Amino acid sequence: MAVTTSTRETKSKKDSRLFLFDKTNYYIMFAGLALILLGFVLMSGGKSNDPHVFNKEEIYSFRRITLAPILIIAGFVVEVVAIMRKPKSVE
Repeated sequence: MAVTTSTRETKSKKDSRLFLFDKTNYYIMFAGLALILLGFVLMSGGKSNDPHVFNKEEIYSFRRITLAPILIIAGFVVEVVAIMRKPKSVE
């Protein structure tokens, strides 16, 4: 019986090492994805009702030109951090 118990322990240790990422990595990845999506949502819009009217203030606003790209780049940086972060269970 002692042999089967030790083999079960080694199998459970091997099974726990099959995953590259732990829960925290996935939470960080979802946070990065949310930042990227928020950046694209903030960048969208700016359509005019009249196709002959160009609203310069609407298209070239701070939100679309500065804030949205910063959020998208920050989201990609967070994704890289989530991928590169070493899980505590893997040694």
